[in-house]
Amino acid sequence: MSQFEQLLEKYAELAVKSGVNIVPGQTLHINAPIIAAEYVRKVVKYAYEAGAKLVNIDWNDDAVTRTKYELAPDEVFGEFPAWKVTAMEELAENGGAVLSVISPNPELLKGIDPKRIATFNKTANTALHKYREYMMADRIRWSIVAIPCKEWAEKVYPNENIDKAMELLWDSVFKICRVDNENPVQAWEKHNDFLQEKVVQLNDKRYKTLHYTAPGTDLKLDLVDDHVWKGGGANSEDGKWFNPNIPTEEVFSMPHSHGVNGTVTSTLPLNYGGNLIENFSLTFKDGSVVDFTAEKGYDTLQHLLDTDEGARRLGEVALVPHDSPISNTGLIFFNTLYDENASCHLALGKAYPNNMKDGEKLPAEEQAKRGINQSLTHVDFMIGSAELNIDGIKEDGTVEPIMRNGNWAF
Repeated sequence: MSQFEQLLEKYAELAVKSGVNIVPGQTLHINAPIIAAEYVRKVVKYAYEAGAKLVNIDWNDDAVTRTKYELAPDEVFGEFPAWKVTAMEELAENGGAVLSVISPNPELLKGIDPKRIATFNKTANTALHKYREYMMADRIRWSIVAIPCKEWAEKVYPNENIDKAMELLWDSVFKICRVDNENPVQAWEKHNDFLQEKVVQLNDKRYKTLHYTAPGTDLKLDLVDDHVWKGGGANSEDGKWFNPNIPTEEVFSMPHSHGVNGTVTSTLPLNYGGNLIENFSLTFKDGSVVDFTAEKGYDTLQHLLDTDEGARRLGEVALVPHDSPISNTGLIFFNTLYDENASCHLALGKAYPNNMKDGEKLPAEEQAKRGINQSLTHVDFMIGSAELNIDGIKEDGTVEPIMRNGNWAF
């Protein structure tokens, strides 16, 4: 077995044991592109060896997706298959797990009418609303991992020939995901312990407001009452530990949906709906975006913000030190799974209700009253850099440094 094959085996094992943490008798649903078939076969093997009752695979293909957006009639983008909604809801209700394998082409839908993309995104999110409620409340175990493709490699390494670019991207993925460790599962346990130290520190502080300053950024963000910081892995409803994102370097909590004021400027491109939004800024008043700019992808950003009322408000605040494994590569990955873990970030749209104490137990109406943002979408965007400073402001007005020059100040 070659070194690459050995690492791919470890990566598959990591997804099963640390990602979704399959237990005997559980069903695993995998969403994956057909170019990841070799990897998915290994995941299936490890899942059954871990005791999975059944592994289902929902394949997709970028070429087919692109053709659909180019040639399908408009009405198709307002439809979503009912059988798929039923299948995902039943999977969640019966204690299944979901692994999403992505192989991102950052500009897959470049040139496509952004209205078509926005329409289908809203259609799918509306149809899968109940399933997403299960997922975002950690009632099921779910995880996302990425597999390199040529289009992604070319974007990350534009000055290399394609074979070298793929080699370099695979090497980066393995290192960033700690697959190059002798025992990746143990390495992730250690990493989660480190993130939990920061979680404990921040939860002890009970900050009322976070104040962000950087070039183009001056933003004050209130945290909800009874907010909870989380990071790394999570506990599902059945008490099993899992890692929703591989990789992850963040600790995150919940902004008050009506408590954000000021302007924030992006520091990395946002890949949304197969298009890039670059060098953009958002201005908030009483929690809602009242103005925005973008050097590239303005229309795409406009459609994102117009998804619903909650898409103009924040649902997540996440802290990531600039001195982190992904940031230290010096690369832009043009993919949120990676770039959000190189940079402090915020998320437009729906909040994770368990970032408030017992928030997941509240009905939606009460969640909204207490500042838990409601939306059909949840989109992270990157704002961190070596020039970012963040202060924590307590109820009594005490101001303490949280980050200086992009890194932890404590």
